[in-house]
Amino acid sequence: MSTKKKMNVLMVGTGEYTTGYVGGKSADSDKGAGVVALTMFDLRRRGKVDRIAMCGVNGKKFPGIRQHMQTNIGDVYSGMDLTCETFPPDGTVDPQAFRSAVATFGPGDVAIIFTPDDTHFDIATCCAERGMHVMVTKPVVKTLAEHAALAALSAERGVLCCVEVHKRLDPFYADARDRAAALGSFQYLYAYMSQPKHQLDTFGAWAGKSSDISYYLNSHHVDFTEWTLHGKSRPERVTATASTGIAQAKGIDTEDSITLTVQWKNTTDGTIGCAVYTSSWVAPRSDVHSQQRFFYMGAKGEINVDQAHRGCTVAVDGAPFASCNPLFMKYTPTNGTFSGQGCYGVRSFETFLDACSDVNGGVSAVGDYDDGRLATIHTTYMGTAILEAGRRSLDADGRPMDIVYGNEKGSVPTGIVPHQF
Repeated sequence: MSTKKKMNVLMVGTGEYTTGYVGGKSADSDKGAGVVALTMFDLRRRGKVDRIAMCGVNGKKFPGIRQHMQTNIGDVYSGMDLTCETFPPDGTVDPQAFRSAVATFGPGDVAIIFTPDDTHFDIATCCAERGMHVMVTKPVVKTLAEHAALAALSAERGVLCCVEVHKRLDPFYADARDRAAALGSFQYLYAYMSQPKHQLDTFGAWAGKSSDISYYLNSHHVDFTEWTLHGKSRPERVTATASTGIAQAKGIDTEDSITLTVQWKNTTDGTIGCAVYTSSWVAPRSDVHSQQRFFYMGAKGEINVDQAHRGCTVAVDGAPFASCNPLFMKYTPTNGTFSGQGCYGVRSFETFLDACSDVNGGVSAVGDYDDGRLATIHTTYMGTAILEAGRRSLDADGRPMDIVYGNEKGSVPTGIVPHQF
């Protein structure tokens, strides 16, 4: 058990990834028990977290959420204290409830934000201004201008601000990133990530309104590329295309699948590499909830990773055949106790909280984490630029968008402009 001061945590967002509660019941996905809340309750059991609060928009959901967490966490794992303050009060609806919640926390406390993409900037700004350390689900914000503003505020307030991109903790992806360093100049990457079409019902409240599938899923492999090529290459041009029809038939005005073609320039020798990122939320049901794979090629070799199939399959009477990924989350208890601490879904949050604790205790400085250990706001500009450029390309009927830098060797994007033919 840690002897460090316990952390106080505010979870902003009450949906699938936080609680596993969607539409009045457990999410029809691989996260029925949630990830964030379960992890925070376990960290409190292990002595790292003290106060836990949760903030949403609709307080009418909280009685159902509490019962859901009792059924899926309290009744499943021993030693879990599910005490959790909630904002806004039960029975009320308040889109600005996060401001009241943040006001009850102080400098050095932690905010974990899992809300619709277009709310990230306002909520993260409110938390950082309060002096709270902030972790925001990908994409951290939707525009390069917002990214720069949040980075400046975080530096001014001396808080750690990070993107929750848990694929960095996936041992397959982490090993691929390290291997890629010996493969020479970047040549080509193809990445695909999908979710089944019934997820459109889960995300119906915001799909096509506050964000799109590229922001939601391409962000994973865009971040992997930025992390892998840090200091070696930079994205310079983005062209986006999309497929449509299935979501629109459900009354949701959004793309079904989005493909980003990104031209990267290797800064060491001036050569060009190409990355193609495709994401979709209209896939059929299959043996996995999310297809996730990529192919990476450097000048001296290549790497293939199929994240969806880890060699573990499960067949149970009355349930579909499944390819499981216990490396992400292990929900099955061991002797009645939650035992998923080694999973990258958990480690993503625990690593961040440990870093915040070290910053609070003077063991480390905020800038120490710009070395790649965490996806900090200061090291993820390129990802935001790619995603915004992709959206702008789609809105311009597929016109390429150029990412602008301060100079020939610059590594921090400063703007996005339509490509001039």
